[in-house]
Amino acid sequence: MAGVLVTGTDTGVGKTYFSSLLLRTLRERGFGGVGYKPVCCGSREDAEDLLDACGRVEPVEVVNPVWLKTPATPLVAAELEGAEFRLEDLVAGARALEERHRFVVAEGVGGWEVPMVADQTFADFAVGLGWPVVVVVSNRLGALNHTLLTVNAIRARGLILAGMVMNHLEAERDVAMVTNEAILKKWVESPVWTELMPGQDWLEDGVVEGLVGK
Repeated sequence: MAGVLVTGTDTGVGKTYFSSLLLRTLRERGFGGVGYKPVCCGSREDAEDLLDACGRVEPVEVVNPVWLKTPATPLVAAELEGAEFRLEDLVAGARALEERHRFVVAEGVGGWEVPMVADQTFADFAVGLGWPVVVVVSNRLGALNHTLLTVNAIRARGLILAGMVMNHLEAERDVAMVTNEAILKKWVESPVWTELMPGQDWLEDGVVEGLVGK
């Protein structure tokens, strides 16, 4: 694979956390790679984190071609700021990075169906890109519904589900948090399954190989 697309079941679920961890691991193993955050709304911190993780091998304007200052969905932020962008150009940006780097980790915005432009959502960008998808799940009450909806939507678009990441945002767990992963594993078939604990700075054996290849 030349790259993966990291999406989430919602905003704030840990997409940047996982994407940065994957990029740092690739760099530590001498594999190389680069992050790609096509659109940032509000802070540009996510793009900066990806840049730090890959050793700042590209300018921030390349890693994050569209930066909207309004903390809202890209469609709303662009309308408020009088900005325009095309999904085709964002896909082209990813392709350009693909030509220069061994592996690209593209991070999405919010969830799977976030409106991007007038009649297209993030899912349309994903289809245009065509890369396998990694889903980051926030382990909390409601994760089952959000995850199944997201996975089904990805597969309905004809895309490959490359991996599932169960991100534990809190050390303490309730009944839902304890049982979520076991239930999802019965309902979702994925080549790669992994968990992230609070503060974890490493990936389990096999995760990188499963996503990137030997």
